[in-house]
Amino acid sequence: MEIGELLSFKPSKAIKRPVDGEDDDEDEVEKQKRMRRIARAKANQMTRPTSPTPSIQTLDQITEEERQEILKFVETEQTEGEVIDEATIKKIVLNFEKRCLKNREMRIKFPDSPEKFMESEVELHEILQEMRVLATAPDYYPLLVKLNVIPSLLELLSHDNTDIAVATIELIQEMSDVDILHESEEGAEALIESLLEHQVIALLVQNLDRLDENVKEEADGVHNTLAIVENLTELRTEICNEASKQGLLQWLLKRLKLKVPFDPNKLYASELLSILLQDNNSNRLALSELDGIDTLLQQLAFYKRHDPSNAEEFELMENLFNCLCSSLMAVTNRDKFLKGEGLQLMNLMLREKKTSRNGSLRVLDYAMSGPHGRDNCNKFVDILGLRTIFPLFMKTPKKNRKKVLSAEKHEEHVTSIIASMLRNCRGSQRQRLISKFTENDHEKVDRLMELHFKYLEKVEALDNAIDEDQDNEDDFYMKRLEGGLFTLQLVDYIIVEVCAAGPASIKQRVCQVLNLRGASLKTIRHVMREYAGNLGEEGSKEWRDQEQQHILHLVDKF
Repeated sequence: MEIGELLSFKPSKAIKRPVDGEDDDEDEVEKQKRMRRIARAKANQMTRPTSPTPSIQTLDQITEEERQEILKFVETEQTEGEVIDEATIKKIVLNFEKRCLKNREMRIKFPDSPEKFMESEVELHEILQEMRVLATAPDYYPLLVKLNVIPSLLELLSHDNTDIAVATIELIQEMSDVDILHESEEGAEALIESLLEHQVIALLVQNLDRLDENVKEEADGVHNTLAIVENLTELRTEICNEASKQGLLQWLLKRLKLKVPFDPNKLYASELLSILLQDNNSNRLALSELDGIDTLLQQLAFYKRHDPSNAEEFELMENLFNCLCSSLMAVTNRDKFLKGEGLQLMNLMLREKKTSRNGSLRVLDYAMSGPHGRDNCNKFVDILGLRTIFPLFMKTPKKNRKKVLSAEKHEEHVTSIIASMLRNCRGSQRQRLISKFTENDHEKVDRLMELHFKYLEKVEALDNAIDEDQDNEDDFYMKRLEGGLFTLQLVDYIIVEVCAAGPASIKQRVCQVLNLRGASLKTIRHVMREYAGNLGEEGSKEWRDQEQQHILHLVDKF
C-alpha cells in the first residue's frame, strides 16, 4: 500500500456485527488488561507495609499461565522517569546554559518589550524545574562543579524576574539538603566549596532585600534562602563567621524588628540567629555593634505581659532568649545589656508570672555570673530585685512543670543568681543581701538546708549508681555535675558565705538543722573543697586563683 493511500485511509463508520475471530481478539485484549491489573495489584501489595494478618488467597488463585504472563509483563514494562547518568547530566546542563544564554540575549535585544522575551523566560523557568532531578544524584556534584553550573545558577539570583530567582533558590536548597549531602562526602565537599568560592551568602542576602514577603512565592523564597544557610552551617561551622561578614546578621535583626504578625519566616530568622551566635564570639561582638542587644530586648518586651499564642510562637520566644543568653557570654555585651535596661525588663518578667519568667531567669543567670557580672549584680539589688528573686528561691513555682523548665533547672538558676550576687556585691548592696537570710526567723536558711539535703541525696544516689572505676575522671565529674552536684555546690557556697558574713545566728541555725538530721559540717566543707579545685575556665587565671583562695578561707572559717 502506498503512503498516500495509508494517509487517506478512513475506517468505515457503519456499525457492523462482529465476524468470526474478532471475539478471540477481544478476549486477548481483555486478558492483557487483566494481567496488567493483577500485576499492578501485586506491585501495590509489595509496596504496602505487611498486614498483621496477611492473606495469600489471591496468589493461590492465580494459574501458572497467568504467573508467566505477569512475569513477562513485569520484565518488559519500562520504568518511568530518566536514569541519571553522566550523559543525562551533561544534556540537562547544556540545555540550561542554552536557555540562560537565549534569555539574556532576548532581554538585551528587547529590553522594553517583555512580550518578546517572555517565552525565553518561561523556558528558563521550566529547565530550572527539570534540574531539580540533580538533587537526587549527589555523586555527580563534582561533575556539575566541573561544568561550571554553580556560577551560572548564582548569577540567576540577581535576575530581574524574581520568579526565576525564587526557582533558583529552591533548586539550590534541594541540592544542599543535609540528608542529600550526607549520601556523598565528595559531592558535598565539591558543592560547598564551589558555593563559598562564589560568595553564595552575600548573593543570597542581596536577593533577600528585594523579595516581597506579601507574595507567597517570594515568602517561600525567603524561607528556602534561610534553609540554604542552615544547611551550610550544619556541615561547616566556620561558615557562621562568613554569614556575619556578608550581611546576614544585619538582615536577620532587621527581619526580627519588622512590625508584622507572627509568621514562619520570623521564627526561622530567630532560629538561624541563635545558630550563628552559639559558640561564636565574633558574631556576638558583631551583634553588639549592630545594636542587636536592644533589638532582642525590644522583641522580648512583648512577652512581659503576653504569653505566646501557640507552640511556634513559644519557640520564637525561646530562640530570642537563647540569642540573648549567647550574646551575654561576650563581656562587652553585658554593659550594653545593663545600659539597655535589660535587668529591669527581666525583673518585670519575673514579677508578671508569665511563661517568659523561665527565660528571664536564664538571662539573669548569664548576665550576673562571673567577675564581669559585678555591675549587673549591684544594679539588680538597686532595682529591688531581691524582692523578686527570694520568693522564687523560697518556693519553686508548680506551673513550671507545664512550662518546659524543670524544678531542678529553676532551682539551679535561682541559687546561681544568689551566689553570683554574694560573690560580686559590695557595700550596702551586700548588706541588704545578707540581711535577707535573717528575716522571718531565718526561713531562708531553713530553705538553704532543705535544698542542701535534697541535692546531697541526689549526688549520693548518683555516686552509687555510676561506676567510679571509669577511665575518664572528667566524664565522671561532668555526670555528677549534671546530676545535681552543680546546684549542691552553689547552695553550699551560699551557706558558707552567709555564715561568714552574717550574724552568728545564721551559723547557729545551720548547725541546728544539721544536728537534727544527724549530718555534719564536714560534708559541706568537703563539697566546697571539691568546688574550689574545679572552678572551670570563667574569668582570668588571676581571678580564679583569688576565688579559690577565698573559698578555701571560707571553708577554714566555717
